[in-house]
Amino acid sequence: MSPLCPLLLVFALVEVPGVWGACPAPADLKNPDGTKTCARFYDKSDPYYGNCCAGAELAVEPGTDLPFLPSEWTNVISSLVVAPRCELTVWSRRGKGGKSRKFTAGAYPRLEEYRRGILGHWSNAISSIYCRCY
Repeated sequence: MSPLCPLLLVFALVEVPGVWGACPAPADLKNPDGTKTCARFYDKSDPYYGNCCAGAELAVEPGTDLPFLPSEWTNVISSLVVAPRCELTVWSRRGKGGKSRKFTAGAYPRLEEYRRGILGHWSNAISSIYCRCY
């Protein structure tokens, strides 16, 4: 047996986390009828990227402006994906108040990794959104 075989077996058995984890690729954000989705939000993330972008999901269309997220989505978003040629602006308080941040096209499986001020992060801290595509 070649000394390379055990090494290949180890690589086959170990999950190597991808850039996006379990999140969909940004280019795949489409509604079932084929129309474009601006962004998709998830209420579950995990220290392991392969388990992120899980749980309940909320998809928003281009041009969505929600200064007041539905109560079941206020301060529960922990993962998100933004479609290509789109930009998502989020705020930490209802009515577009508090801290804000812009997310460009891409997958953001762990919002804990994105700082909100000195001590905070964006996981479970989003209360208002505006999503636009160009």
